[in-house]
Amino acid sequence: MALAVSALVAVTALEFSLDVPEALWVFIFFGTITGYNFVKYAEVAGLHHRSLANSLKTIQVFSFMAFAIMLYCCFLLPFKALLATAFFGLLTFFYAVPFLFKKNLRTFSGVKIFVVAVVWAGATVIVPIIASEMQLSPEKWLSFFQRILMVIVLTLPFEIRDLKYDAFTLKTLPQQLGVKRVKALGILFLVTIIVMEGFKKEISDSHFYSLIILCSVLGFGLLTATKKQSKYFASFWIESIPILWVILFSLFGHFLP
Repeated sequence: MALAVSALVAVTALEFSLDVPEALWVFIFFGTITGYNFVKYAEVAGLHHRSLANSLKTIQVFSFMAFAIMLYCCFLLPFKALLATAFFGLLTFFYAVPFLFKKNLRTFSGVKIFVVAVVWAGATVIVPIIASEMQLSPEKWLSFFQRILMVIVLTLPFEIRDLKYDAFTLKTLPQQLGVKRVKALGILFLVTIIVMEGFKKEISDSHFYSLIILCSVLGFGLLTATKKQSKYFASFWIESIPILWVILFSLFGHFLP
């Protein structure tokens, strides 16, 4: 996941020719590890802190090391970038920690997928732009909203997979719409992403064609997603699609304007 998030930062950097500080790359990579492990294991560690399995203890130590590196990078980043990061960091924190009526953002009905999408989009579009000391122009905001839609589609195969595990009170999109309708919605989002690209003043061929291929691959992955998936379908193949995007973008950049 950390590689996938870093790949999305790279796409933003390539699209807008950003001079992303080296410290931000390290911060995003280890921040993703810290946030993911915190969300996934915080509750388990809290309930079983006296009898943690060795594997979970190892994850805790690794997460602490990642957090320490992330914290060090904070001293190397512009203050404005830290403010933006703090906002998305708080969303991640309250995604796992109860704050209202003993509920966290994950357990609020229908909110889960949108929180994840906003955090990913913010960390991979807004934060790199601010850290590179560039203005948030309309084109950049379009990329932010495109990224939100893209992350939602990326998340849908996971939610389809988790239908048999998620409590119905979560009201995930597959629970509310059904698998067929949620796939149709995902395809609509992908088409919307491509249409939104046409509203940008400057469109590079390398970005446009790589985006078309990305949306096609992502659409294929969504349409083939089922409740019974192989172990690596969502957790590896779907999650690695952003890495494919930055590879395609880079390759096209050598041959196309």
